This record gives sequence, C-alpha cells and structure tokens, in this order.
Amino acid sequence: MYKSLIIFLVLIISLNARPLTKISDISYGKDKLQKLDVYYKNGIQNAPIIIMVHGGAWRMGDKNRFKTADNKVSRWVPKGVIVVSVNYRLLPKVDPQIQANDVASAMVYVQKHAKAWGGNAKNIILMGHSSGGHLVSLIATTSNRYKGLKPWLGTISLDSAALNIVNLMQKKHNGFYDDAFGKDKKYWEKVSPTHHLHARMKPMLLVCSRKRSNNPCAVAEKFSKKAKALGVHTQVIRQNLNHFKINKELGKENAYTLEVEAFIRSLGVALK
Repeated sequence: MYKSLIIFLVLIISLNARPLTKISDISYGKDKLQKLDVYYKNGIQNAPIIIMVHGGAWRMGDKNRFKTADNKVSRWVPKGVIVVSVNYRLLPKVDPQIQANDVASAMVYVQKHAKAWGGNAKNIILMGHSSGGHLVSLIATTSNRYKGLKPWLGTISLDSAALNIVNLMQKKHNGFYDDAFGKDKKYWEKVSPTHHLHARMKPMLLVCSRKRSNNPCAVAEKFSKKAKALGVHTQVIRQNLNHFKINKELGKENAYTLEVEAFIRSLGVALK
C-alpha cells in the first residue's frame, strides 16, 4: 500500500509538472548579435512576458553574461511569466540609437511570436539594466520611432544614470559616455529619454543605486518628476546595492524583488 501511494504521488507530480523550456539564439535580424533567448513553462497560455535587455556601457555584455536572466527566470517563469533575454549590436559597430532600434525589433518579433510560446503579445514588460536601462527608457519615450512596435504594459529601468544625456555630457563624466554619445549636441538630445517624455507613455519604474558616485537616484527622481507633471505614472525605488547587484539581486527572495513585483502587479499582471 505504501509503495502504491508513492507511485500515485509521483504520477500526480509528473502530470502537474511543467518543465522549463529554453529556446536559444532565435534570430530577429540578420546580424549575429541580433538574437534572443526565450524561457517559458510548458503548457502555459496567455502568459505575460518580461523582455530583459543587458547592460555593458553600450560596448559589451551579452544576454547570458553575468547571469543576466538567471534569477529572473528562476523567479518568474514558475509564476507563469515568459522571460526573453535580448542581445543587440554594440559599439563601435552601431550607436545607441541603432541599439534601441535592435531592441525594438526584438520586441516586435516577440509580439508577433508570443502566442507560439503561450504568451500574450499585449502583456509585455520591457526591462533593462545600466546601458540597457537607457535603451529601454529611450524606447519608452520614443516608441513612435520604431516600425511595427505595438504598445506594451510598462517599462523597468534598472540603475541607468543616462536618462538626461544632454546634462550628463555637459558635466564631468566617464570616458565611455564619449564613446557612446560623441560630441554632437543634437545627437545627445535625440537619444536623451528625458527630452522625449510625453503624456501618452506607459508606466515606468526606475530602480537606482544609492552607492554610485554619479548619483543615478537624483537623475531618476528628476526624470520621474517631469514625467509625473505630464500625467505619466512613474515610481522610483532606491536601493542600498551597488550597480551590479541592482541587476543580480533582482529575482532573489528579498524586499527589493517584492517591490518590483508590486509594480508589475500594478500593471495588471497576476503573478502566481
């Protein structure tokens, strides 16, 4: 009888288990870096989607480097979320605006193919860290620039100090910003999320580190204040974590993750 009970429980677990599927290196463009990975639980339907954009000073980084997506996958895929991790072309081959074009193209691809993975193309959250945080913020404020891109639920920018490029470049700054943005003031404005805020934007969450010398929290607060004046829902979460841990700790069981999840739920996403 005991053995029969064990066999019965194993069968129940097997029937209810929905193993994780990872589809690696899906091409959304012709370049070798225009690829994305998709993580989902088998059998899901109408699932929300988080698209993750890695950082790396616009010059380096990868969708798998530094475990960009690992904690997010471990946390949110079991809760019924599809996680997509995106690569894009890098400096010096392309500039940040072209990188934003790449990320937007990846979003368009996800919107077109979401149903095949059990996802809902309308329930997408765009998330990026560091320079990836700049790119998602730029897309959020200039969504009309990207052909075929449809509305998404909201955007989460993780510790980007590059929200007001004009102001950033006119102050003392790290040399990698010169590599990314050059000396053309018109270009600074073109790729400056703050300069393109508008009332029709979807909600944004800005997470910032209190431990960085360039004070990204002050940058985030100014961005948020300007957005709120336009009627845009924004929220700033300050964290006593360094720049890298802002990304690394998200998805672990901690108060920070719960705060981000509260924002996700505010967008209408039900996390199981």
